Amino acid sequence: MLAVLEEERQALAGLDLDAIVGTTQDKNRLCGTIDVLGEHLGADTIDEECRGMLDAARRLNEVNRQVRNIIAANVSRRLNALTGSPQLYRIPPGYAMAAGR
Repeated sequence: MLAVLEEERQALAGLDLDAIVGTTQDKNRLCGTIDVLGEHLGADTIDEECRGMLDAARRLNEVNRQVRNIIAANVSRRLNALTGSPQLYRIPPGYAMAAGR
């Protein structure tokens, strides 16, 4: 999952739509696998190394989500500027901080 999330980050950085769609499909497939394993194993059987990897994946997924939202807001802003329509999608203040890191 960490490798797929890193690929997604690279695809987002390059605005590579095919790669973004591909990583989305990979994430969905892996989430299904994780769900099945979680049902069989249970949360109490996960060791510290796996918990650390899950936490890292959770953080990376959150960063990728914020990047996707920033890209969507920028596209929306540009489309609104071209059409003269009011902005319907606004970036919350916290996203501006995440983008500057």
